[in-house]
Amino acid sequence: MSLPFVASFLHGNSVSTAISAFLLAFPALFSIVNPFGASLIFAQATAGRSPGEIRALSRLVAFYSFIIVMVSIWFGGKVLVFFGVTVNALRVAGGLVVAVRAWFLLQRPEVMEAKKEQQALQDGKTVMAPNWADTAFFPLAMPFTVGPGTIAVAIALGSGCPPDEPFLPYEIALSLAATCVVLIVWAVYAGADKFVGMLGTTGTRIVSRMAALVLLCIGVQILEAGVQGFVTDIWLHLKAVQ
Repeated sequence: MSLPFVASFLHGNSVSTAISAFLLAFPALFSIVNPFGASLIFAQATAGRSPGEIRALSRLVAFYSFIIVMVSIWFGGKVLVFFGVTVNALRVAGGLVVAVRAWFLLQRPEVMEAKKEQQALQDGKTVMAPNWADTAFFPLAMPFTVGPGTIAVAIALGSGCPPDEPFLPYEIALSLAATCVVLIVWAVYAGADKFVGMLGTTGTRIVSRMAALVLLCIGVQILEAGVQGFVTDIWLHLKAVQ
């Protein structure tokens, strides 16, 4: 990376844009993924596996999750725009998805746990494929760890860069936030048994409710940005007509 590029990256409001984007994206992705809550089911899904297999499986699940989230951040919004979906519509839809999911998680986290358990387990039984890697992508990475809700959040964040702020620092900050969340997933899944014993079901649900409250606020913020964009576009159109 050349020095002029670094200087331009650090110049102006690029740093503040990156910091703001990271502070928005990290709690949003962390809350929707909810690695501590997911570790309860991951421990059940990997029951009977050796510690070495669990560590290797958690690393592979984290890798697949990272790829899914990064593709959603960088290309998800562009694909939807290519098919005629506007950025403002994407923000409104993404904000609604995030807010509704957060509301249900805030009210009844046990329901979301049951849904994730159905995704991770087969007919209520532990997933025991002959090759443990066969379950890494489906169902443990997708949709258990990063499902439609996470993808919607990532796409909404990726297309949410304000027009008056630099795009590249914003996207890099989102990528850094996603990387941090995936690393937490890796660490928590690898030590799922320890986290389950340390937090317990009650402690995990308390953490889930706190994360859901943050996620609800972020969903409303994304929705607000979309509505504001629609209002601005309508106002500019009316002025142009006059």
